[in-house]
Amino acid sequence: MVEQMLVSILRQGSYLIASIHEALNDREIVQFQQDLVEQIGTHRARGVIIDVAALDVLDSFGSRTLLNLAHAARLRGAETVIVGIQPTVAFAMVRLGMGLDDVHTALDLEEGLACLRRLLQEPRQPRSPR
Repeated sequence: MVEQMLVSILRQGSYLIASIHEALNDREIVQFQQDLVEQIGTHRARGVIIDVAALDVLDSFGSRTLLNLAHAARLRGAETVIVGIQPTVAFAMVRLGMGLDDVHTALDLEEGLACLRRLLQEPRQPRSPR
């Protein structure tokens, strides 16, 4: 896990819940990404929630790393929902043209868990060729 409990990763059934407690530097967020993707396999997780409620800033590297983490999790068989994006962070991301593309988001942990339950009940639809 990331040093000094900057991030906690807890298991709840077939889900992993990762809470980022304070801003991470580039090295720490990359370590978090590696730890979480590894734990998906270790715990055979089907869903991941990443709670970013404690962050009042999310730069482009952090946003891109979260996006990459969600894509890597999907390749490992787990859906990801990011919860707790603060209003100021959301506005800044929109202004800077940063997005989370097809990553699911929810207001808080409760809604994130509900979103995962819905995602995992429905069979994945194949994407139509373009």
